[in-house]
Amino acid sequence: MSEPGGRARRVAIITDGNGRWAQARGLDVAAGHRAGADVVKARLRDAVEFGIEELTVYSFSTENWSRSAEEVTALMRMFSERILGETPELKDEGVRMRFIGRRDRVAGALLEQMDWAEAETASCDRITLFIAFNYGGRAEIVDAAARFEGGSEEDFRRLLYAPEMHDPDLVIRTSGEIRTSNFLLWQSAYSELVFRDELWPDFSREAFRAALDEYEARTRRFGGR
Repeated sequence: MSEPGGRARRVAIITDGNGRWAQARGLDVAAGHRAGADVVKARLRDAVEFGIEELTVYSFSTENWSRSAEEVTALMRMFSERILGETPELKDEGVRMRFIGRRDRVAGALLEQMDWAEAETASCDRITLFIAFNYGGRAEIVDAAARFEGGSEEDFRRLLYAPEMHDPDLVIRTSGEIRTSNFLLWQSAYSELVFRDELWPDFSREAFRAALDEYEARTRRFGGR
């Protein structure tokens, strides 16, 4: 059975290109990550206006620990600052925050801040922002499989990091790279994919709308004809 794409209600984004954006401007990579974080906030607000109900962003992967200690430290510091500084604002705007990923290797203080942000925004229902932090799609499946005692796909889904997450209608990747990079491997089995050339800090409202328009123009078959 085929059906038109319709409006994307659940969108996931691989926010790629912060480092290259900074390098092209002669800035340190931390400046690129700060610019990228600003764009996440701006596109989140656009997502609300576009009628999106769930937005998932790839913030820090399990593979990102291989980056320089200086970059990882700066990322962790920025992540902490953003959680503490922006959670009250996001709560006022009706944004529910959920962090998905492994909790190992993450500093205890940062984990406490993540838990606090989730608790503070738990009753918000305008949009859910899933933040994939210390996340890998294979790791998520391995972690679920370790606890799986048999049953259906739905039984397995309940063991994922956020079993309440719906499968994304659309996965967007920026920066011109054409791969999914271990992101939402289970959930994106039937997602439409859109690849954009913009580096993430340059991903504008107009680029977001164009990606959504491309999705809406497609026909989804889900294995049928």
